[in-house]
Amino acid sequence: MAARIGVRCLTRALVAAPNPGAWRSLCTSAVAQAASRSQAEDMRVEGAFPVTMLPGDGVGPELMHAVKEVFKAASVPVEFQEHHLSEVQNMASEEKLEQVLSSMKENKVAIIGKIHTPMEYKGELASYDMRLRRKLDLFANVVHVKSLPGYKTRHNNLDLVIIREQTEGEYSSLEHESARGVIECLKIVTRTKSQRIAKFAFDYATKKGRGKVTAVHKANIMKLGDGLFLQCCEEVAELYPKIKFETMIIDNCCMQLVQNPYQFDVLVMPNLYGNIIDNLAAGLVGGAGVVPGESYSAEYAVFETGARHPFAQAVGRNIANPTAMLLSASNMLRHLNLEYHSNMIADAVKKVIKVGKVRTSDMGGYATCQDFTEAVIGALPQP
Repeated sequence: MAARIGVRCLTRALVAAPNPGAWRSLCTSAVAQAASRSQAEDMRVEGAFPVTMLPGDGVGPELMHAVKEVFKAASVPVEFQEHHLSEVQNMASEEKLEQVLSSMKENKVAIIGKIHTPMEYKGELASYDMRLRRKLDLFANVVHVKSLPGYKTRHNNLDLVIIREQTEGEYSSLEHESARGVIECLKIVTRTKSQRIAKFAFDYATKKGRGKVTAVHKANIMKLGDGLFLQCCEEVAELYPKIKFETMIIDNCCMQLVQNPYQFDVLVMPNLYGNIIDNLAAGLVGGAGVVPGESYSAEYAVFETGARHPFAQAVGRNIANPTAMLLSASNMLRHLNLEYHSNMIADAVKKVIKVGKVRTSDMGGYATCQDFTEAVIGALPQP
């Protein structure tokens, strides 16, 4: 319990901002809280950390099965509380959303798959995935793009971090038809949230020993919106004189990432740009199946894949690559101060990839998801 409290304190310190009270404007009904508390107590094992698990759509349940198998083999002291929320499997409702939120608020830590968002408009603009992130105020998405030893791609030895503000910007869900055939979609940029994500990026760079932060924007066209974001980044940068600060226009950033990604260290950007850059950068080191990600608020930490794809065409075929989810699960264990188990699992995954005998189809191999999972279990230190 003391370790868990320490983890929460570290997370709060990383995302500290002038107005922490605004982050706690979350509430659930007393009934939902009581139900969640009862469920948590029923499933809690002595000495184990309770973690909310949300498998999501597509291959999410298969990837979570891989995580549970590896955790079991490694005797990881984590107890998963599994919930299901899906807009495409008719498992989404206000009641289910509140159950998930209640569990996450109770446990503070979660591991989730991709909750697929249908394109059809059914009366609600904000998807359940977006609503979940907003209600928990998961403002900072962090994707660590790092080459895997033994797996060659166009660019090798890459090591960069993408930090994305994910509670406003183009994903504000504020759209309306102002006149017949004319749709207005609002992009929201606020000083408070721009300063908050900029401070998070510089704090992250400081704590991780990184030397440069690049703010990505389109202020030459969106002079007020992106101009405010850029201004906030510049103001925060002045408080960190030991960290080099640069700015780059989003279209140029895309080209530079493909041509010379080694120039980047930590990149910070608004919502939509971050979504695009996450996927572009993941492609540089092997694709969506190998890059882990995580999202933070002042109180909560959610671990997921870095490039969010349901990979629906692979459902039930046992061909998904569990690398990204296993590495994300390893990062979750480090967040819980379970360093030994975190390193054990990460090392096992990287060992399997480096040896190169067991690789899924996206990495040029023929192994199944189960084959890879079993290989990782086999690479764990024997008791």
